[in-house]
Amino acid sequence: MIKKPSSSKNRAIKHYRLRKDLNGTADRPRLSVYRSNLHMYAQLIDDVQGCTLASASTVEKEVRQNLDCTSDVNAAKAVGELIAKRALEKGITSVIFDRGGFLYHGKIQALADAAREAGLQF
Repeated sequence: MIKKPSSSKNRAIKHYRLRKDLNGTADRPRLSVYRSNLHMYAQLIDDVQGCTLASASTVEKEVRQNLDCTSDVNAAKAVGELIAKRALEKGITSVIFDRGGFLYHGKIQALADAAREAGLQF
C-alpha cells in the first residue's frame, strides 16, 4: 500500500526549505503569507527582534465587510493592498516575500501583485 504524505506536511517541508534563506530585518522585513480554506493572512516580520511589525487578514471586520467571499482572489488583493498601506505608514518600502510553502500562483500571486501596486518593493 502506498502512503502519500499529506499536502500540509509537504507545504511545511517546503516552507522550512524556503525559510533557511529568508530572514527579515527592521529595514527589510519578511512579508509572510498564509492562506487557509476560509481566510488569507499576511504579516511583516522582523526576524532579528522576533516581532511582527504589521499584519492584515480577511478576518478583520474592515476587510471582510467589503468582500463577498474571504477566500478568493479578490480577498487576496484586498489583503495585499492593506498590508502595503500599513507598511508604508510605518515607513517600510522594501520587503522580502515569503510565500509560506504555497505555489506562487492564484491567491498568493494576487496578494503579491496587489502589494507591489500599492507601493511595496520586492
